[in-house]
Amino acid sequence: MEKLIFLLGDAEKGVIPKARTRLREALLATGPSLERAGVSKADFTVADLDDPIADGVAQFNAHGLLDAKVSLWLDSVDLVEEVYGVLAPRAARIAGYLVTESIPRALEGHEPVPGGQSPGVQLVTTFPRPERLDPETFYARWHGSHTPLSLEIHPLLQYNRNSVARSLTSAAPRLDAIVHESVASAQIAADPISFYRSEEDQKRAYEDLLSFVDFADLSMVLMNEYALIV
Repeated sequence: MEKLIFLLGDAEKGVIPKARTRLREALLATGPSLERAGVSKADFTVADLDDPIADGVAQFNAHGLLDAKVSLWLDSVDLVEEVYGVLAPRAARIAGYLVTESIPRALEGHEPVPGGQSPGVQLVTTFPRPERLDPETFYARWHGSHTPLSLEIHPLLQYNRNSVARSLTSAAPRLDAIVHESVASAQIAADPISFYRSEEDQKRAYEDLLSFVDFADLSMVLMNEYALIV
């Protein structure tokens, strides 16, 4: 079984997508076609929030590819072309990646149903490995330092960490990390004390992040999550 992630974009680089209800409905309708293409499990996040509180969260869209994120599982990546054919018409831009998934914190107490929404709000983040770091240092800082720090200070409902193995579409920008975290509400995400626990911990988080991420290449958008195939 292999996990693939497709990033979909309509908003231009630097523009934060929101209120993407039409994209949400378009993606909800793809379940049967994805099943026929061989997908055994799928979910997606989409920037369909239209909430002044959510607008208070610092968000970034470096590549113009975070209107939505579709995660799906196939027996073989060789089936990717048919999956691409289902998803590509849904947005102006699409980039696909083969990933290795880790789940440092699983979402508890929620049974997904097709079309159902997951609890909380989702923070979807992407970034490449900076050229200044070799892979060993990058993963040591991301996995070995930042993951435990995030679990310590943030009130996360779930933490889904994806390391990119390779891109699957010709125009895909180079990314090494696609991270999906969630908290209970937009209010928590927008309040530094609620999200970081303290000003000191906020400083710790930023300094640790800067040790393996270049902010110019970072994207992070607040979304909702929906199940497609369970």
